[in-house]
Amino acid sequence: MTTSIRIGNGRNELLQKVEALSGQHLANCYQCGTCAAGCPFHQAMDLLPDALIQHVRLGLPGILERQTFWICAGCDTCSDRCPRGLDIARIMEALRQICLREGGDHPALTQLERADLGALPPIALVASMRRNSG
Repeated sequence: MTTSIRIGNGRNELLQKVEALSGQHLANCYQCGTCAAGCPFHQAMDLLPDALIQHVRLGLPGILERQTFWICAGCDTCSDRCPRGLDIARIMEALRQICLREGGDHPALTQLERADLGALPPIALVASMRRNSG
């Protein structure tokens, strides 16, 4: 049995983008918390992975302003432990990609002040270097 909850106009574009980029069906998550229990960085996250997935599924506002997917190290512990076989690390990577893509033009790292570089999430720097290198 599947229950659908729709907020707003019923079109959840973020959910569609995340599922397309990650190749994961987020409705498979039943929020058991196994991902969060195994995550070495869960204490630094502002929203645990299972809750973030639920927020995406429900189309709640402010998802791309969260820090959870930036803090994720992509170590795959959550993915390995998920009883439903979700690759949660791929979902987090999809959210990072969407966030970076929707940010518009990104300044070159050489144009940023040293203090600003220290405030950026490391994964954003890595993604920027990947995008800006041949």
